[in-house]
Formats: sequence, C-alpha cells, structure tokens
Amino acid sequence: MRYMISQDPANIVISVSELNRRARTLVESGFPLLWVAGEISNFTRATSGHCYFLLKDAQAQARCVFFRHKASALDWQPENGMQVEVRAAPTLYEARGDFQLNVETMRRSGLGALFEAFERLKKKLEQEGLFETSRKKPIPAFPLVIGIVTSPKAAALRDVLTTLARRMPAIRIVLYPAPVQGEGAGERIAQAIRSASARADADVLIICRGGGSIEDLWAFNEEVVARAIADCALPVIAGIGHETDFTIADFVADARAPTPTAAAELASPNREELLVRLGALYRQLKHSADRLLEARMQQLDYLGKRLVHPGQRIRDQARHLAHLATRLKLSMMKVLDTASWRVADLLGRLRTTRPDLVAAALQHRELARRLKLGYARLLELHEVRLRRLGANLEHLNPRSVLERGYSIVAKVDGRIVRSAAEVQTSERLRLAFARGTALARVESKEDVD
Repeated sequence: MRYMISQDPANIVISVSELNRRARTLVESGFPLLWVAGEISNFTRATSGHCYFLLKDAQAQARCVFFRHKASALDWQPENGMQVEVRAAPTLYEARGDFQLNVETMRRSGLGALFEAFERLKKKLEQEGLFETSRKKPIPAFPLVIGIVTSPKAAALRDVLTTLARRMPAIRIVLYPAPVQGEGAGERIAQAIRSASARADADVLIICRGGGSIEDLWAFNEEVVARAIADCALPVIAGIGHETDFTIADFVADARAPTPTAAAELASPNREELLVRLGALYRQLKHSADRLLEARMQQLDYLGKRLVHPGQRIRDQARHLAHLATRLKLSMMKVLDTASWRVADLLGRLRTTRPDLVAAALQHRELARRLKLGYARLLELHEVRLRRLGANLEHLNPRSVLERGYSIVAKVDGRIVRSAAEVQTSERLRLAFARGTALARVESKEDVD
C-alpha cells in the first residue's frame, strides 16, 4: 500500500501515532513472511512467557519478539550466541516506533552436510532452469482423476483422501505406491512418478508425505526425484512435510503446498465457493486479531517493565556489577593459567630437545671400541680364508705334478692330448715339463683299450 500526498508536504501535519501507523502498514505490506538468519543477543523471557531478543550479524541487528503461544512449540531453549533462522513478519511497534520482527517459528542454523548437499543440488538445478516459472504447468481447476505418489501406510495419504472426499467426493483417485523414507526411497519415488507420467490416467499428480526432520524428508531432496518431476507430463503438486519444510521437490514441482492436506485442497475444487471466501475472511480476521492481540501483549510487557521499583532496580544493577566483577576475575585467572601452561609446555619441549653430550660421548667411545674389535676380527677371518684358498690353489697347481716327473702333451695348436688315439704317426707334439718345453715327433703309437 502506498500513500500519495498531493499537497505540499511542508503544509501537512500528522501525529506521531499516524506516522507510525502508516510506517507499520508500509512495512507489513512490503515484506512477506520470510526466513532471517543471525545470532541471538540480549535474549530475555518476560514473566508473561513472551521472548525478546536481538537478531544480529556482523553489520546490523534487528529487534525480535517471540510470543509465548508460538515459542512454546519449540522443543529446545534459545540462548545468547546461538546461530538461528527465524521465520518472521517484519513490522513496526507503533508505541515506540521500533522496527521489529514478529517471529512465527525458529530453528537452529547449520545442520551439517545435508544442508550443504541440499544447497549444492538446489543451485545446480536452478542454473539448469528447473525452477523457472515459465516451465511450470498450470494446475487444472476441475480434475476428474487425481494421482497420488506416497506410501500406502502414510498418515499423509489418509489426510489427502479425507480432504478430497470432503471437498469433491466424485474425483477418482489413483495411488502410485512408493516408500517415502529410507534407503532406495528416492529411486522408488522417481519410478512411481515416471509410471504415472507414462500411463497418463490422471489429470494432476500429488506427491505427499508427512512432516519430519531433514533426514526423514531426504528422499525428496534427491536428484533422481527432481528430474522425474521435471520430466513428468502431468502437473505435479508437492505436499511434503509441514509449512516450514522445504525440499528440492517443492522447487521443481509445478505447485508447492505447505502440507499434504493443503496439496489436496490445491488439487481439488471446493463445492461451495462461499465457504472458501468465508474461510479467507476468517483467516484475515484472525490474522488481524492476532496482530492486535500481540501488539497489546507487547505493550503490556513494555509497561510492566517500566513499573520496576527503584530499590529493585538498584539491587538488579548491584547483582549485574557483581556478575561482571566475577567474570573479570575469572577471565584474568584464565589468562594467567593459559600463560603458565604455555611456559611449562615450552620448558618441557626445551628439555626434550636439548642434546645429552655426556651420553653422546659415551656412545661414541663404545662405537669406536666396537669398530676396532670388529675390524680386527674381520682381518683375522680374511687371513684364515686367504691361507685356505692358497692351500687349495697349491694343491691344484699343475706345476706341482710336473715337479714329480710328469709332463703335459699338447698338439701344436694347444689342444691337450689325453689318448694315443688322438695323435697320428709323424705328428709333431709339444711337451711341457716342470721347467721348459720341447717339440717331439710321433714315431709310432700303441692304442690301449
């Protein structure tokens, strides 16, 4: 909503209340319900049960209020320093003119590798254009047959069937069963989607499952399911988990519903448009009443804080001062302890790295003694072996045989003669003696068998 002022702004006078009211209207109409991430700071819980805190990052901060009836749904306790993501509606608290976030729900940030895998696949498919609005098929207003991909045992199936029976009993239902959780669930879901697309016996396809953790819903974050949805010839409605649960299937589907029941409502027409309109007006009225009630509750908390007794305020400040003194003392002790441990560690490392010269000298002398003994022993072994080899060589020396009167007979070409059959009459032979050689001629020979 925009306000147009046709007169000269310098001549227009409005009250502070009117200014804040207009600013609140602009803020609430200009921002949808959205997720905001940051660190909790200055967290306080009023006696009424409402929670007030700052949500900040490195550059900015924003005031937040988390009303009791919404904060009680958390199964964990928010604390200062926590990194969280809040689903909130930006608004302006008119009484003080403060911009703030009215928190609907809160979750802890950074659940690990699954979120990283989710973001990587989301970015990849978004770059491929699978999330583009231009490729999404319109949902038929009056379908005759609705296909459902889910587990036959899922509570979500009962919710969808109940809703369809209530809204339009004449619609025919075709169930494509597939497990919605566990190992292999993603491939089975993709097969069911491909089967529905191939058979083409439905006008629209609902993929649904009840709420759960990111691990429980992970089958709908697998790439095979996303591509099966993108390739499906039927319009696909994703009704997976609760309103705050988002999966890759939600982004690829032609329409996303916050719950399985809402998916059934989106896929089927209502028999009475008047009831639809009445329900919308009721929700608008409830929303306005909730906002008015929340503003009044916040104003009551604000006024209640201002009614603190001066003596109580002094006691609170004294307790805070004592707390700060204790923290300062503990911090100083921690710094001193850390420094002492650091010095002790360095001294220990210095002692372990300093060489022991006396031990090194003793080791050197021992090694020198052992080297000398080893060297002497090695020489003795080589000397004994040398004498043994010399004796063996002397025993095998043919000259010793020749000294005993034997001679070696060889042909002129150097071949040794071992038998009379090897020589011919008149053949010249060479005779080798212990000292000197001689040439001889064979006059006759006598073979011996």
